[in-house]
Amino acid sequence: MVDSARMKHSLSRVLCHPNSLTLFRVGAVPLLILLLLFDNRLSAFLAAFVFTIAAITDYFDGYIARRYGLTSNLGKILDPLADKMLVSSAFIMLIPHGRVPAWMICLIIGRELAVTGLRNLITEHGDDASASLLGKYKTGFQIACLIPLLLHFPYFGVDLHSVGTVLLWMALGITLWSGIDYFVRFWKYIEY
Repeated sequence: MVDSARMKHSLSRVLCHPNSLTLFRVGAVPLLILLLLFDNRLSAFLAAFVFTIAAITDYFDGYIARRYGLTSNLGKILDPLADKMLVSSAFIMLIPHGRVPAWMICLIIGRELAVTGLRNLITEHGDDASASLLGKYKTGFQIACLIPLLLHFPYFGVDLHSVGTVLLWMALGITLWSGIDYFVRFWKYIEY
């Protein structure tokens, strides 16, 4: 009986560990891609559901890590990578369905790659490269626009594609603004 209780406790510690939640987000990416290969209401709903659950884990892994002192170097690297994989995959998979303009997605993903490179330079110099408040808003708007864009089809008379498109324009603006802000604040790392 003791071994069973200890096993359940160990399993719950592993499943609720911040890095496990982050890895769940990484694991959700192939399922999301598979669901988005099809352009029908059921696939759209399931893709939005998987994406939403995975996006929610982004909040909880950070909360648990800070609350219980479980931050780690692996988590600091893996968490933003998982976010970028999830969001970028969803955006890219929406392009062939005509739900998002490719040029917008190129700008969004280009900003992500550029800021990731800059963050690596900052970290290399031993400085703090954690996300700014503007960067957190950027992520929030990207997630907020993706959910209705993934759902796409009208539900209860609401044109979710139009809602998602308006939020996409807002997300693009905040994404570019936060990227420019990041480069202005850390210009010293890119000067020769």
